[in-house]
Amino acid sequence: ELNGKKAGEQMFAPGYTYYPRRVLYQEHDVTEFLNTGGEGSKENELVFYLGQGWYCGRFLCENQTQIYGEKPAVSWILQLKFADGSEKEIHSGIDVDELESPYEYAGEYDGEIYFADGRNNVIGNPVAYTGTTDFALEKTLTEVRIQEEMPVKNVTVSEGKTILDFGQNFAGIVEIHPEFFEGETLTIRHGEILNPDDSLYTANLRKAKATVIYHAGAEKKTYRPRFTYMGFRYVELSGAEYKPGMVKAYALYTDMRRTGFFECGHEKVQKLFENQVWGQKSNYVEVPTDCPQRDERMGYTGDGQVFALTGAYNFDTNDFWKNFLRDLELGQLDNSEGYVCATVPQTGPAGIGFVNMLGWGNAVTILPELMYWQFGDEKALPQQYESMKKFVEAEIRKMEGRNLWLGVSLGDWLALGKDMAWQAQHNNPISNSFIVHDLKVVSETAKALGYVEDAARYQAQYQATRDAYLQMFVKEDGDVADDYQSAYIMALKFVIPEGELRQKVMKKFVENVRREGLTTGFFATEHLLPMLVEAGETKLAYDVLLQEGCPGWMYQIDRGATTTWERWDAIREDGTVNEDKITDDNMVSFNHYAFGSVGEFYYQYILGIKPLEPGFRKVKIQPYPDERLGRAAGSYLSRAGEIKSAWKYEGEKVMITVTVPVEAEVYLPDGRVKKVSAGEYSYEVNKA
Repeated sequence: ELNGKKAGEQMFAPGYTYYPRRVLYQEHDVTEFLNTGGEGSKENELVFYLGQGWYCGRFLCENQTQIYGEKPAVSWILQLKFADGSEKEIHSGIDVDELESPYEYAGEYDGEIYFADGRNNVIGNPVAYTGTTDFALEKTLTEVRIQEEMPVKNVTVSEGKTILDFGQNFAGIVEIHPEFFEGETLTIRHGEILNPDDSLYTANLRKAKATVIYHAGAEKKTYRPRFTYMGFRYVELSGAEYKPGMVKAYALYTDMRRTGFFECGHEKVQKLFENQVWGQKSNYVEVPTDCPQRDERMGYTGDGQVFALTGAYNFDTNDFWKNFLRDLELGQLDNSEGYVCATVPQTGPAGIGFVNMLGWGNAVTILPELMYWQFGDEKALPQQYESMKKFVEAEIRKMEGRNLWLGVSLGDWLALGKDMAWQAQHNNPISNSFIVHDLKVVSETAKALGYVEDAARYQAQYQATRDAYLQMFVKEDGDVADDYQSAYIMALKFVIPEGELRQKVMKKFVENVRREGLTTGFFATEHLLPMLVEAGETKLAYDVLLQEGCPGWMYQIDRGATTTWERWDAIREDGTVNEDKITDDNMVSFNHYAFGSVGEFYYQYILGIKPLEPGFRKVKIQPYPDERLGRAAGSYLSRAGEIKSAWKYEGEKVMITVTVPVEAEVYLPDGRVKKVSAGEYSYEVNKA
């Protein structure tokens, strides 16, 4: 802050990176904040607030501290340019004052304890940083910022405590306006849902306190947390009588341009779309977190890659992923065997453990490939090539001559009714499908870059691994892994080529879905509905989308969800919270975006918007209408321009309208294909 005004809009500067190898810096023009030195002008005061943050605060499921270092540090330069052309620099050093902190505590999981008594005494001087500085110093690429205000929707008071309902689960902060009370201590606790007695439910926070304690005093400026954020829909206030305007809530997430929109005539389908958008907002906070509420909030590669395509339609996420992949690559340099950690930034050197975490580390190929196709980023794959290659070489070594990596992993994580032991024993058809895809991406990238030997090696291994997969997991009649739904989907997505066998597998897959309904977990759910459409079963795809039993998306909507849940049955049919332990602790988040990957179906199938060339330089429009939605319309602001698609039922006709900024191919439900140039087009087809 310069003269009490915050420089820039970034929260949690300098940002979360793999600190041993990369630290970020920011630049701000603070001219307007300066006191110019005229008559009555006050002396300029530059103040830095240092919190523990990810660097040395309590973090991870294991609740470790001082992961990257013992205490925080800051380095700054104030550059002054005078009217006469002269310049001066003032910079950090041990000769500046250290002030008494208004914070008794400040941390990401537990919150803040703040004293607004105006304390500002000089208590000494800072200590010089004596650690190493052999990390890369890079300019910030993305920033977490305060976003939309979240208005209070309902207020209830009971036994001296006030519950505020903001009507939406989100990641954010609560700001306190002290002019509404005096001399009291206001305690604010955060939670996602309420207990049956309407008290705040906090069991799923685990060891996170998620609490702000504000001691009112002489200082009357608005208090806004600097070093924490919470995942919540409800807050509980105690210690002071609630008055409207006393607190305001704001969402908080990485600043990205909104690019995708959708609306339809089915209330619950529309609500699911909005829920997955809020899931992304809540979990794109510096890194692709798993959840914003409990003592975790880590950058999971698996969750991230599953939702990445949906997220890349909702928002322009190219810089978000550039930043993430940079830390993935740097962390990999410190790991044994070219391992990619399940979370990025990682917390230190690591290696492949008993659980290999396939499906997570494979983000190393999935994300840059997505960036190339979605955003036309021609640097994404070349820049990640050596990183991808390291990981693929680790996969090949672990095959031990079998052309498959047969190990222990988590499989299609959190499929209903399949516990960790079951997944560990049945993970291989899921895990090895990702390896097949890795080999395909690396071989194609090597070929494009002119690396002839690499291309030949990885293409040969790709074919050998695909053949081994087919031999081990796919029977001649089309059965995959003993009629395992998730295995059908992942094999069809990444392994099985066009031809007679694929058609047999498709038939078995459809029979499985008709018989069992939705049974998928984190990975296969993304591809379930698209694969049904590919199999010619569009109505069945919509049946699965719209079915209201558990597991299912509408089940969550019917139980008041405003974001997608971590577990299909986070709230059981009897209304109780599912607190069954999968690991060592409570694991139920009501704001987890993995199952929100259904957003991909909205954009690419309901609306039918896909790229025919990278960056949407050429577009494919192929909507799949369903009368139960009545109508649907949406848009995607691609790098080539805005693409729109809309359809509605009118009597026995379906009216379709598309707008494209470039050359496109429009595939109509009656089988007609129209090749068009940039423009707006309308079509009429008979209702199927």
